[in-house]
Amino acid sequence: MRLLPLAMIAAALAGLSAAADARTKGVPPVKEAGPPEDCVQLQSIRETRVRDDRTIDFYMRGGKVYRNTLPGTCPQLGFEERFSYATSLSKLCSTDIITVLQSPGVTRGPSCGLGKFQPVTGAPR
Repeated sequence: MRLLPLAMIAAALAGLSAAADARTKGVPPVKEAGPPEDCVQLQSIRETRVRDDRTIDFYMRGGKVYRNTLPGTCPQLGFEERFSYATSLSKLCSTDIITVLQSPGVTRGPSCGLGKFQPVTGAPR
């Protein structure tokens, strides 16, 4: 059995920590603009921006922005930056599940639950 020197292990762990920090530093800070909501109207969603494996900004018609912070990380969401959802209602809610769409082509990836929709200001495009 070959043992890695402690310095190599420390360097590898530091690299993993730096990578994790880089993923979360990509989420632009915002200011809360009211209490969180359980649902948003589907027809009001104009576009979305995936910020990382846990954060999606929903840009609505009329200028309102909601930040959805998932209860846990959703693997590959931040990398792929695209997802699908299915709902029988005219709303997307915190009880709904999204599915990461992976490349090449359109392959279904991990599925993850949404969080509440927090109205925010200051979210850049």
